[in-house]
Amino acid sequence: MRYRGFGLTAVWILIGINLLLFVATSIDRDLILLLGLQPAGFLDRPWTLVTNLFVHGGILHILGNMLTLYFFGSFLCRLIGTRNFLITYFGGGILGSIFFILLGSPYSVVIGASGAIYALAGALVVMMPNLRVLVYFIVPMRLWMVILVFFVLWSFIPGVAWQAHLGGMVFGLAMGYFFRRRGRYYF
Repeated sequence: MRYRGFGLTAVWILIGINLLLFVATSIDRDLILLLGLQPAGFLDRPWTLVTNLFVHGGILHILGNMLTLYFFGSFLCRLIGTRNFLITYFGGGILGSIFFILLGSPYSVVIGASGAIYALAGALVVMMPNLRVLVYFIVPMRLWMVILVFFVLWSFIPGVAWQAHLGGMVFGLAMGYFFRRRGRYYF
């Protein structure tokens, strides 16, 4: 869908929803508890399996996730199509949430699109492992190395939901394998 030269893609829609909810949760912090996933309260608030993917805890959190969503998401969406992109994004995010329910602290609240972002990264790693990317727009590295380094760095910082990262990555790797075996890319 295009509007006056601006491509309104699934990636831009996801970024828009994330930004709107970031503003809303910045104004009313109680929304984080309503939309964030807490394993102990999951049965009372099952929608949080998905809504937590759109809530972020700070400017660096949303900035990092949205930049990665833009670059990896735009590339992957062109490669596999919008439908498959959305399946990968939401499937990875939901599996990341499930991993957090199973492996995380029952009273912690998990928020952020990181599980979904790692699913996109995992799919790209399997499909194009030697793709060169610029880390921080400066350092050229192969995609598989970037994902491995950032998975290790970001997953073991206290307070970071490594379980969601792992669940998203597992889903993304499986989807990448599926897409690679099919061998039909739209790019």
